[in-house]
Amino acid sequence: MSTGTVDVRPRKVRRVAIPLAILLVGVFALVGTLLRSTPTGVVFNVSDQIAMGFLGLLLASGVMLLTRPRLRADAEGLEVRNIIGTQRIPWQLVQGVTFPDGAPWARVELPEDEYVPIMAVQATDGNHAVTAMRELRELRRSIDA
Repeated sequence: MSTGTVDVRPRKVRRVAIPLAILLVGVFALVGTLLRSTPTGVVFNVSDQIAMGFLGLLLASGVMLLTRPRLRADAEGLEVRNIIGTQRIPWQLVQGVTFPDGAPWARVELPEDEYVPIMAVQATDGNHAVTAMRELRELRRSIDA
């Protein structure tokens, strides 16, 4: 991280999601390889085996989406990337950056009671989330000064 910027990604979800995605691919590849015929008389074709491998890749891709969130803040504003979609929010629109009690992640408060969740700053990350919020608020103070 350089001076004047804040760059945050969740930690714990990455530690869980990456091994889980690898496990899913491995299990579905193994099942696809061993899938030939069963004692019940059901016969599986090569296309069924390939489909099992593809299903494992598809599920692993879905799990990997959980690692996508990121927050980048600089002098111009915030770039919030959640699981689906990225938003660029100029500081002029930001009324505050909060972490409500019991919330799973932080959020950017906008005008007219709207907000954008910041999934990169997650409660499960503990001190990492606290540090990220402090750095973000300090950046905001230095920009407002």
